[in-house]
Amino acid sequence: MKKRILVTGGAGFIGSHLCKYLLEQGHEVLCLDNYFTGSKDNVLPLLKSPYFELIRHDIMNPYHAEVDEIYNLACPASPIHYQYDPIKTINVSVMGAINVLNLANQVKAKVLQASTSEVYGDPKIHPQTESYWGNVNPIGIRSCYDEGKRCAETIFMDYHRQYQVKIKIIRIFNTYGPNMHPQDGRVVSNFIVQALQNKDITIYGTGNQTRSFQYIDDLIKGMTRMMATGEEFIGPVNIGNPGEFTIWELAEHIIRLTGSKSKIIYLPLPSDDPTQRKPDISLAREKLNWEPLISLEDGLKETIRYFKGIL
Repeated sequence: MKKRILVTGGAGFIGSHLCKYLLEQGHEVLCLDNYFTGSKDNVLPLLKSPYFELIRHDIMNPYHAEVDEIYNLACPASPIHYQYDPIKTINVSVMGAINVLNLANQVKAKVLQASTSEVYGDPKIHPQTESYWGNVNPIGIRSCYDEGKRCAETIFMDYHRQYQVKIKIIRIFNTYGPNMHPQDGRVVSNFIVQALQNKDITIYGTGNQTRSFQYIDDLIKGMTRMMATGEEFIGPVNIGNPGEFTIWELAEHIIRLTGSKSKIIYLPLPSDDPTQRKPDISLAREKLNWEPLISLEDGLKETIRYFKGIL
C-alpha cells in the first residue's frame, strides 16, 4: 500500500538513503531538512521522481502535513557538528521530538525516533542491551547529543503513554557508507579521506578502544522493519553490527584497501570518548527478524569507491 512518509533530516547521510529506499518501495516521500549538516546533493537524483518532495525547514519550528508515517532523523550526529553548536543540538533533539510528536498526534501517524548508541555513554556492561540505562556524563562536551537523545526517548515514551501516539524507537550504532560528509569527523570517513590523500591517519588514544560498524544498507532495512512492526512492540531496539573492531584494526583495514602510504599517528583521547561499543542485537533478531548482512570489508570497499568519486 502506497504511504505518504515524512523524513526529517532527509538530506543527511542516513536520511538520503532512507528516502531513496522508501521511493523504491513505491511510497510518496516528503524530505524535510535545513541543510545544517545535510546536503541537497545527497537527494538530487531523487528530485526526478514525482513522488519525492524536498522541503527546506528547521524541525525546531512546527510543521504540518498529512502523512501516514514519520521518521525523525533530524539532528547533527558527529562530534565535530554537534559540538559546533551544542545549544542547537540539544534544542533540535528535544524541540524537534516535540514537534514531530505533535504532528503525529494530530494526523494519527506512526513515528519512529532515530536514537543512538550514545545513550549508553561509556558503558559499564558489554555488549550493550536495551535494558541497560547507560553511563553518561550529563555535563560533558558530548552531553548535548547524548542527553538530548536520551531526553527525546523520554518525550516519545511520554507521548505514547499520555496521548497513545504510535511510536517506535531504534538505537543506531556506528553506521558508515556513501553520502557521508568528508569532513564530518567520524572515524570511518576521517580514515578513508586521510588514506586516499596519503596523509597521516590520526588515532585518538591508544587505538585499542572498540567500535562496531554497520553498513548503511543494513541500517535502512532495520529501520523500515521496525516501522512495520505492530503496535505491541515500540522498542527501544538496537540496530547495529555486533562485529567488534579496535580503531587500530579499522585503520589497518582502510590502509590495505586503499593501498595508501599513510602512517598512523596517535593523538590524545577526547573527553568522554567511549572505550567500548558493541550492540547486543538479540531483540532485533527476535522482533524484526533482522541482522546485518554486509561485512566490514565489503562495506568499506563501497564507501572507499564513493569517496574516490567525490575527493
